[in-house]
Amino acid sequence: MKLIAANSNPTLAKAIADHLDTPLAQAEFKRFKDNEIFVEIQENVRGEDVFLIQSTSFPANDHLMELLIGIDALRRASARRITAVIPYYGYGRQDRKVGGRTPISAKLVANLIATAGANRVLTLELHAGQIQGFFDIPTDNLFSTPVLERDIREHYKDVAKLMIVSPDVGGVVRARALANRLGADLAIVDKRREKAGVSEVMHIIGDVEGRDCILIDDIVDSAGTLCNAGEALRKEKAKSVSAYVTHGVLSNGAAKRVDDSMLKELVVTNSIDPDSAKAKCKKLRAVSVAPLMGDAIWRIANEQSVSSLFE
Repeated sequence: MKLIAANSNPTLAKAIADHLDTPLAQAEFKRFKDNEIFVEIQENVRGEDVFLIQSTSFPANDHLMELLIGIDALRRASARRITAVIPYYGYGRQDRKVGGRTPISAKLVANLIATAGANRVLTLELHAGQIQGFFDIPTDNLFSTPVLERDIREHYKDVAKLMIVSPDVGGVVRARALANRLGADLAIVDKRREKAGVSEVMHIIGDVEGRDCILIDDIVDSAGTLCNAGEALRKEKAKSVSAYVTHGVLSNGAAKRVDDSMLKELVVTNSIDPDSAKAKCKKLRAVSVAPLMGDAIWRIANEQSVSSLFE
């Protein structure tokens, strides 16, 4: 088994390698003066089971091209099997046509990854489960629920008294899964989105008065939804409001928005390198998905079940 890290999240890649007690293989991902990307695999991978670790986070297009060119380099180096390990799958929110003459970019990216030569994909918390069907190669979609559950149990004394909150109707399944694991109650924020990036909270479904509330979501981008939900929950006399999110995109002034909000803290995983965001946001805390992804990689390499990680 060989592990190779591209440039998007070397800290997570190193943590995965440490968890597996396997050193990262030598590879160079660099740019020419005109910003073209060049990849060189600097050790023999012929006949090897190779895992290329790369989140397609900001800058999404550069990191996507690194992933595609890295896969092509491995294929031409005669790797036996190439698994694209994508902790954060960029373009995942473009999973359907939202109007006339618009793309389904999540499907296009899936086609590019398969065409480049990947034999399978390992990813974390896809924005929509149906994206797995966009791939014509085996795809494992991991869930961050066990990681978030462990952190919540470490930071809250009586988890059964918590109120797990979905910030919108679309995230109810995710929030209910965590609430069931914790034995906690579930509430839902009913909101209306007037346009992309702007959300208006309408009302809260569930009694949150006097409760410690935890918002659960898969992606925090501008943080408008979470901050509005936090304000609505506090207006309904919630004792405190925190947020647990898998992918901390945090663009467009999101860090300041979170710091100025009613949120007690925002907890994200390190699927996207959180270091630059933590420097801007005092309320941000990161938990590691390296053990989860490392265990999944080990199971794939040894032809064992990945789904049993969540049983």
